[in-house]
Amino acid sequence: MDHASNATQKTSAIILLMTMTLLGVFPLDVILPSFPALAERFQTSSADIALSVSLFAIGLSFSLMLVGPLSDSLGRKKLLLGGMSVALVGAAGCVVASQYSWFLFFRVIQALGCGCFVLSQALVQDLFEGQEQERLRIAMVTASGIFISLSPLFGTWLQERLGWQGSFEVFVVIGLLVILMAWLLLENTPGTATGRQRNIFAAYRRVCAEPRFVGYWMISALAFACHFSFIVISPIIFMEQLQLSPYQYSLVLLLYGAAYILGGFAAGAMNRHLRTSTQIVAGLLLIALSGLLMLFLQRFEPSASSVLLPMIVCTAGTTITRPVATSRAMGLFPQNAGTSASAGNMIIFTCGGLISGFINLASDNLAMALGLCFLVLSASALGLNSLVNRHNQRACA
Repeated sequence: MDHASNATQKTSAIILLMTMTLLGVFPLDVILPSFPALAERFQTSSADIALSVSLFAIGLSFSLMLVGPLSDSLGRKKLLLGGMSVALVGAAGCVVASQYSWFLFFRVIQALGCGCFVLSQALVQDLFEGQEQERLRIAMVTASGIFISLSPLFGTWLQERLGWQGSFEVFVVIGLLVILMAWLLLENTPGTATGRQRNIFAAYRRVCAEPRFVGYWMISALAFACHFSFIVISPIIFMEQLQLSPYQYSLVLLLYGAAYILGGFAAGAMNRHLRTSTQIVAGLLLIALSGLLMLFLQRFEPSASSVLLPMIVCTAGTTITRPVATSRAMGLFPQNAGTSASAGNMIIFTCGGLISGFINLASDNLAMALGLCFLVLSASALGLNSLVNRHNQRACA
């Protein structure tokens, strides 16, 4: 009976985690085909709308400062329910916003609430063990990629039927479902942190003082920044510069999802047979290759394929790198899983927001800027991986 009950609990947890993963694509990805409509509604440019996505990521990173450590002290369920409630208020506010400034304000409110999504990593750490954690993280990254690739098509469908408000309205509906599932499935367990670990600043000092923790999260963040930068500026490249319709744009990104599936299979196979460091290096080398390919293809006539092909290679590398780097970082402080997830995701979304915003300024040749970004970020991550390996050797010695 205990085995059956444990299996049921894990299955329910996986369903909740995958629903949270699905919900996570709405604030950043389903909205992409609505960029022109949002620009028209608020009488601004698509570039300004793209910057609002970068602002969302940065606002999200600040929310993470509190959510994770508080969940270690108060428990995951309370923080998840509270965060989702704030996110739903923000989404509803975006729907009724009459001016761009109010739209940005409610986007930040939504971002503050979406900080609770980081608890998915803490829940994986709490409810699963060993290689179960890495396999589930690989599955979540792969599922996220599939959702991301399908989201523009779904966003186009919503735009045609409900207008730009559609993505926010569906976010509210799925958010209510997550609240219901969390209420029913999660237990009112106390926090995992004890004594001095409950102090937020002490908890952050503890995890961030470990070089391997920061190193692994920085590797994950640099890989994520490559993917996120492309997502943020892809509407500008495909719809504004290459003149694709929102429907054509969504079909192009369907191919992008194939890279996540491919990368997920590769990551799963590598996880069974290769060391952590080897997996990270393989993924980062693919990102570097995508940068070289992007720069080479810019010598020819601009087309959707000249941008999409390098991105498929880059995304495969990202899918291989991120789950294993995240698992290594999260495994260092199991009693502070919430703080660990928050600190790491603050690094991830701050890097993603700042780097994507910087690339967005290179409006003359966004594809060239992306290619250079991939090379610089992958080289930096490879250097960090080398440093982390040295610290691992010292720790073992």
